[in-house]
Amino acid sequence: MTTETPTLIWKISDLERETADGFVYMAHYTVDLDDGTYRAGAYGSIGFDRPEALIPYADLTQEQVASWVQAGLGQKKVLELTQALQNQLAEQHQPTKAKGVPWD
Repeated sequence: MTTETPTLIWKISDLERETADGFVYMAHYTVDLDDGTYRAGAYGSIGFDRPEALIPYADLTQEQVASWVQAGLGQKKVLELTQALQNQLAEQHQPTKAKGVPWD
């Protein structure tokens, strides 16, 4: 079926911030599960409450913001999302549905 252990990849596609102080109040993210043969993905957005101490906008990293996204979603939602992506990969490897017509 697959030759590689699936890799979960979180990426931040865009941020929304206040220009006065750089407070990031919204992150748009993608999460992909790639097994070397197929890839399944999802897209979402999540808002943030203002923290007591801000990290300067220019100092933010993709890894930092991705960790905020995952923390904001919560462990249960992250696991549900991961399972849904695993189900998508399984469907790609062994389809249970198809479309088309039987004639030319």
